[in-house]
Amino acid sequence: MTSPEQQDLAAAFRLAAHFGFHEGICNHFSVALKDGSYLLNPHGIHWSKLAPTDLLAVEPSSVPQSAELTALNIHGAIHQAYDDARCVLHTHMPYATALTCLDQGRLKYVHQNSLRFWDDIAYDDIYNGLADTPDEGQRIATAMDRKRVLFLANHGVIVTGKTVAEAFDRLYYLERACEVQVLAMSTGQNLREIGPNLAAKTRHEFDTNGDYAQPHFEALKTLLTPL
Repeated sequence: MTSPEQQDLAAAFRLAAHFGFHEGICNHFSVALKDGSYLLNPHGIHWSKLAPTDLLAVEPSSVPQSAELTALNIHGAIHQAYDDARCVLHTHMPYATALTCLDQGRLKYVHQNSLRFWDDIAYDDIYNGLADTPDEGQRIATAMDRKRVLFLANHGVIVTGKTVAEAFDRLYYLERACEVQVLAMSTGQNLREIGPNLAAKTRHEFDTNGDYAQPHFEALKTLLTPL
């Protein structure tokens, strides 16, 4: 019998593949459990084929051999640093990653979807290669600075949430916001940015307009076919 966390995290992987948020067999998602462990994808299984029973349980005293080193360093550090980051999603999804490749690449507040992220994005402008040491994982966790989104220069993004549904909803709309920005930038015309007062007001409206993430995630899961 699989747990709700296993079912939701496995669905998140398959949905990420469905929307093209994945890259090869790289990148990683995790969700923290009440006993202090967390679930993580094993290295080597394509996200479109990942089942709940494939997920690894990572504990401080027991690290599965099939866990990928950079995933352990990044996710372990973030889960330890932030109690409300129960779900941690790291991807190299195309449009968000494209912005991390620009000099001082930033999400611009030019569209309604981007306002969801007003004052909720941290930027790590230092690329240090692969996160193959615990120190680099700690550095990345510190760079998050309690924000729920982190742009990693020349690398990708990290998104967190209190639940898998919340984190995936945030990941979905982050990529949509970045896609609109990249398309607008491709015209070569000036971006029409929204002022801070209206941006803050709209972000507040998003935050207080009820639980959208869970119904969204449940609707998305209906797109998946049984494995």
